[in-house]
Amino acid sequence: MSYARIYLDEVHQIIKELDVNVIEKMINQLVELRKNKGRLFFLGVGGGAGNATHAVNDFRKIANIEAYTPTDNVSELSARINDEGWETIFVNWLRGSRLNAKDGVFVFSVGGGNAEKNISANIVQALKYAGEVGAKIFGVVGRDGGYTAKVADACVIIPIVNSHTITPHTEAFQAVIWHLIVSHPDMKMSEMKWESVK
Repeated sequence: MSYARIYLDEVHQIIKELDVNVIEKMINQLVELRKNKGRLFFLGVGGGAGNATHAVNDFRKIANIEAYTPTDNVSELSARINDEGWETIFVNWLRGSRLNAKDGVFVFSVGGGNAEKNISANIVQALKYAGEVGAKIFGVVGRDGGYTAKVADACVIIPIVNSHTITPHTEAFQAVIWHLIVSHPDMKMSEMKWESVK
């Protein structure tokens, strides 16, 4: 069997194993966040950072939720890394953004962060701070979900179907999940362009 066929069969298997109840719970909490005029802050590194940028656009434009990501501002991001260090870039950015109990933090990460192994410590510190101020925590993560899954109000864990394709599947399904969310009838506030063209 070809690699392409195997990969696409894995995609099909992941879809069957996704926890729809968690996705629905996340949508309900995001509807409440919007109703309370809360903001949504997306955090991710690598592919997760790229996904965060795209998700900010969709949540703002389609779901009418005020959304931001620190990785969109490379000047501030690189200054914080240079002056304060990598581990605190997200938590200090959230402090500067005055994160509060009406807001939410949404993580895109393959491992979800692990303080003991010093992996994505910047995400771990940010989520600890989010918990302190009472902000909602959301995530779409892989593996066992790491720290994000432990502390999140709603976290979708992308099932592992092949130990060699954890990262590509997780990062691809981050996009699948957030597109599902913003296009959900309870979330969608604005029609998308190609759906409105007759």
